[in-house]
Amino acid sequence: MRILCLEQGDWMNPARYPSTGLDAELRQIGEFSSNPNVRGLATDYPVNNDASPIQIANFNGVGGGTVLYAAHFPRFHPSDFRVRSCDGVADDWPIDYATLEPFFAQNDRMMGVAGLAGDPAYPEHDLPLPPLPLGTSGETMARGFNRLGWHWWPSDSAIASRPYEGRDRCLNLGPCTSGCAQGAKASTDVTYWPEAIRRGVQLRTRCRVREITVDDDGMANGVVYYDADGQAHFQPAEVVVLAANGIGTPRILLNSRSKRFPNGLANNNDVVGRNLMLHPYSWVSGTFPQRLDGQFGASGCCIWSQEFYETDASRGFVRGYTMEIVRGRGPLVTALFGLGNGQIPWGEGFHDAFGKLFAHSTGMVNICEDLPEVHNRVTLDEALTDSDGIAAPKIHYTLSENSRRMLAHSVEKATEVLKAAGATSVQHEAPWKVAGWHNMGTARMGLDPATSVVNEWGRAHEVKNLFVIDGSIFTTSAGVNPTSTIQALALYIADAMKQRLANLFD
Repeated sequence: MRILCLEQGDWMNPARYPSTGLDAELRQIGEFSSNPNVRGLATDYPVNNDASPIQIANFNGVGGGTVLYAAHFPRFHPSDFRVRSCDGVADDWPIDYATLEPFFAQNDRMMGVAGLAGDPAYPEHDLPLPPLPLGTSGETMARGFNRLGWHWWPSDSAIASRPYEGRDRCLNLGPCTSGCAQGAKASTDVTYWPEAIRRGVQLRTRCRVREITVDDDGMANGVVYYDADGQAHFQPAEVVVLAANGIGTPRILLNSRSKRFPNGLANNNDVVGRNLMLHPYSWVSGTFPQRLDGQFGASGCCIWSQEFYETDASRGFVRGYTMEIVRGRGPLVTALFGLGNGQIPWGEGFHDAFGKLFAHSTGMVNICEDLPEVHNRVTLDEALTDSDGIAAPKIHYTLSENSRRMLAHSVEKATEVLKAAGATSVQHEAPWKVAGWHNMGTARMGLDPATSVVNEWGRAHEVKNLFVIDGSIFTTSAGVNPTSTIQALALYIADAMKQRLANLFD
């Protein structure tokens, strides 16, 4: 096969990651922010968030969102593929956990996932690396869960806890979410891409795709893209695979209009862009009298609890959420958060209040399952464009009553466990405004062409040589981070394409 990947971003230089300098926190909230509207780089596209309480976060570059993610790496549960069957809401996926299990395992090996086997919340599975240290924050919170008799377990993390396949172990620098200069964090530019390039895959960077083109028979025949100088090019192709995340994928499809597809490619059923799911988060933090030193260690989840994951009708909502215990913050972000929520005063008393807060706080984010709703969607903005004049995505998103009740429950239970762990004060934000980094459902997978965009192996119903592989094909969102499942789906769909080469377009 001759495979070419067009990447609108560029290769990352680990020597320029914020963690290599003393201004790491400042750069992390600026040029390395997860919000493209804050970064404003030439490789970014703006996003209109005006009609959403949650701001979209993404990253454009080789490695995509894995460059900036926290590498928290849970799998979907078996029940997450059977939401309609289990709880009478949303839809069942056309595939199940057993279908993806071998691809979860393959991906764990490729990424080098650290964790501890035996979590009773999951089917049994082994991991290639031992878990990362819990740290004082994790141990403190674990004691709180123990006092309440609630489930907790060391989290799976795509971070090397010991040297692994050419990558050195984590040094506990802390700023994982601004790029890992150590290479311990498994971003795909240091895991999958070197292997793909050795096998002959061509990667062309600074290539921003404007649209996918079709021939007279309605088959995709290539793409139009802009290079770094803003020059337009046509790239022919026998097969087009779209992997631009849950916001970028519908943006490209909706912008790919033709006589055969006047509403956008593969969108004659008006499903592209709809059913956007964002994972409403609650952020809950506690202040402790003792030092926790959470500014050190991997900044992602150290332990998780899935005590409230499956539906319990007595709670007043369906489905559930994962409690993800995160560590503390560095000095700059501690100060900014403290000033913002009133824990630290301006002027007199600043240093005393800061000293009581810095290295003395920990808490969690509660990742709530978001149910698909057709009115939550991505459209093209009529005025806002990127630097090449391509229409920017516009987000239309409202929180459902089910999500509001789930968020309120998560804050209540998080407060309870923080106090059980010894916290003297608790703060929260729900929904967490900045947490729009899980973008799913906008080109959903399904067996019915009237209500889905792609079939059970990622092929567009309306365009037989167009495939989609990213979070946009999710039928439901689950209550865990999606990266592990996105990558397992990528391996599964690629394998299905290889197995069907003789009749791929039938």
